[in-house]
Amino acid sequence: MHRFVLVAKQTAASLGCKGPGVCRSGRRDMALRRAASLAAGRQPRCPRLPRPAREGTVRWSSAAKASAVKINEKASREKILTLESMNPQVKAVEYAVRGPIVLKAGEIEKELRKGIKKPFTEVIKANIGDAHAMGQRPITFLRQVVALCTYPNLLDSPSFPEDAKKRARRILQGCGGNSLGSYSASQGINCIREDVASYIERRDGGVPADPDNIYLTTGASDGIATILKILVSGGGKSRTGVMIPIPQYPLYSAAISELDAIQVNYYLDEENCWALNVNELRRSLNEAKAYCNPKVLCIINPGNPTGQVQNRKCIEDVIHFAWEEKLFLLADEVYQDNVYSEGCQFHSFKKILYEMGPEYYNNVELASFHSTSKGYMGECGYRGGYMEVINLHPEIKGQLVKLLSVRLCPPVSGQAAMDIVVNPPIPGEESYSQFIKEKECVLNNLAKKAKLTEDMFNKVPGIHCNPLQGAMYAFPRIFIPSKAIEEAKAHKMAPDMFYCMKLLEETGICVVPGSGFGQREGSYHFRMTILPPVEKLKILLEKVKDFHIKFLEKYA
Repeated sequence: MHRFVLVAKQTAASLGCKGPGVCRSGRRDMALRRAASLAAGRQPRCPRLPRPAREGTVRWSSAAKASAVKINEKASREKILTLESMNPQVKAVEYAVRGPIVLKAGEIEKELRKGIKKPFTEVIKANIGDAHAMGQRPITFLRQVVALCTYPNLLDSPSFPEDAKKRARRILQGCGGNSLGSYSASQGINCIREDVASYIERRDGGVPADPDNIYLTTGASDGIATILKILVSGGGKSRTGVMIPIPQYPLYSAAISELDAIQVNYYLDEENCWALNVNELRRSLNEAKAYCNPKVLCIINPGNPTGQVQNRKCIEDVIHFAWEEKLFLLADEVYQDNVYSEGCQFHSFKKILYEMGPEYYNNVELASFHSTSKGYMGECGYRGGYMEVINLHPEIKGQLVKLLSVRLCPPVSGQAAMDIVVNPPIPGEESYSQFIKEKECVLNNLAKKAKLTEDMFNKVPGIHCNPLQGAMYAFPRIFIPSKAIEEAKAHKMAPDMFYCMKLLEETGICVVPGSGFGQREGSYHFRMTILPPVEKLKILLEKVKDFHIKFLEKYA
């Protein structure tokens, strides 16, 4: 009993009891029960969480809080990961399409939502080729098949056409447990790779394609980064050099920086509608040999951000150059459906390679890329894509599959979406008429907007825009007065970044400065997507026109 009383007193004291029978918050009984449990050798139950403080309860004073913060500061140690200690290759990565200008656009959107007044009511994000975000409607058949794969109970619904159900059943049969939620093989679902191979054969007029050379990817970007990863090696002057077009899509410079490879620039000919000139390739290669080992040549056709479509002769010259100089070819062909100008036609590097004869098609190593994100589909969010890699050394093929297996597999829903891109409805099938109507509507609208954009820009003093032969962007050249260039320097900005930031702040239009893609020194550009609906695009172009004229007047 003596032990019980002693423990009771100690427990009561810990609960704030001031004396016999006087215990704050009425906890005397609880203290006695708890003491009895301890005296009997039993483990007490977990105490209840404290109730919310009631009025009149003593709270922490500001001095006590400050003291606690000071103690906490003393207890904290230096961070392991800092800007100084992080991977320097990651720090070197830049991706202009989602860079500072886009962050600023996000801040302005928040301000608009808070009711802060601006000279505009919305931010128009013309910085990225995100078709559905700009109002493009999804292709019905593609969404039907993916919906059926995602929720197979719909296969019994009369609301879905039989040709969609047929494709969904085939895809599901290729999935583990007949479920889109299972992992696939690292290279991708076999039946989808077969469909990709069949698509390539149809596209290229019967040129054979082997499903074993097809790798399904998380968008085209994943495939490009993976191939570059396996290509880069060496150190010092033997470090791998990667030849990329300037202007280029910033994925390439970002991947090269991350891999600590050497970027080798070759310039497209702006005066000749952004054409690719083999003499420029040779100049670039020969100069690069002094400081690296150039062994990769990247081509973007149709071009991003420049929109040019390469003709057959140009592609033949490039392939011959790669064969002659022993370069691994990367052909980024994600805009192959986006060709608008009369007299322009998409030619795949694979097709031209085979037509050049066995000396070329048995030797030139080529990786080609396609995606669900562009074309008439615009399904960016599914992250579906594929790459075809030919003439790869058998041992390297095993290494590539090993590398792909580390990320397990690309999203299976994205693989299903890619299947519909390469295996759409055909004449005679139930969904064909609606599918072809939707596809042609999207592409015809893009062609109309490409011409509209070119014409309107070329009416503005101080802006010149080459024909938009393909893809989904304009890359106009802009004149920036010297006074504006000086002010840009004072703000520690590239002149075209300064221009684009002013455009955003005064009109709400978000475009990407040309310096984020690369350009010849002394020239300035911006990239703008042509994806907004026609009427909205007209308003956007008028706003750019008005801004540019005022900009010239201000800084002239």
